[in-house]
Amino acid sequence: MRIALSLILAAGPAIAQGPSTFSLPAGCTAYVTVQSQSCEVDHHFTCSGDTDGMKRRVSLDEQGLTYVGQIDEEAQWIASFHVLAGINETLAPDPADPASLTELFASNLDTWDFRTQSAEVGETRYVGQDSLTGRQVTIDGVTLDETDYHITAYDASGTEIWSSRGNEYVSRDWRMFLSGTSTITTPGDTFTLDNAPVEFIFPGEPGFLSARPKHGCGLAISSADILKEKANDHL
Repeated sequence: MRIALSLILAAGPAIAQGPSTFSLPAGCTAYVTVQSQSCEVDHHFTCSGDTDGMKRRVSLDEQGLTYVGQIDEEAQWIASFHVLAGINETLAPDPADPASLTELFASNLDTWDFRTQSAEVGETRYVGQDSLTGRQVTIDGVTLDETDYHITAYDASGTEIWSSRGNEYVSRDWRMFLSGTSTITTPGDTFTLDNAPVEFIFPGEPGFLSARPKHGCGLAISSADILKEKANDHL
């Protein structure tokens, strides 16, 4: 899995050579760029050699790359690299209750209980659920289903690290979640985030694979930025 993350991170030098455009590694093809409310731009892509249904994402803010992630056909978190924190996570084998888009679309509710492994922080357990609210929204011509979610993260000893709840979006066509609005609670703070999509940009359109976020920029950076990468995002 580290090899897969290294493949995407290999695109980093290309950003320096052409700072206005993010260059993907060889063998990878992007299918949509998403400009979001909170000064973030995401590029979603696939790579040759991946299993069917595997999708990848990179996120950038005004300073550059912040996140690298990989999900499968069921939108399970397969691998994540949180750049600001320097933390790698991979999905642990045999989840107690695997995340499943198939279940969500079939019954309007999907519960999950899984663990990730990290050399930097050890094991983390994530417990929560997604449900469809029954509301569809169209953003920049793309129709999405709204979800209600809540998630709690625990460390290896069972101590709660943080929790989050709010509304996100899910694409049936792309089989992936997109961020929305969240309220995040840590032992010492509670704060809200709005990382909802504003623009969907497709191959050949101006701004596709842009390395520069457009919306909500110039605001003070919160100490919650690292949590934002995790709590406000179903990869």
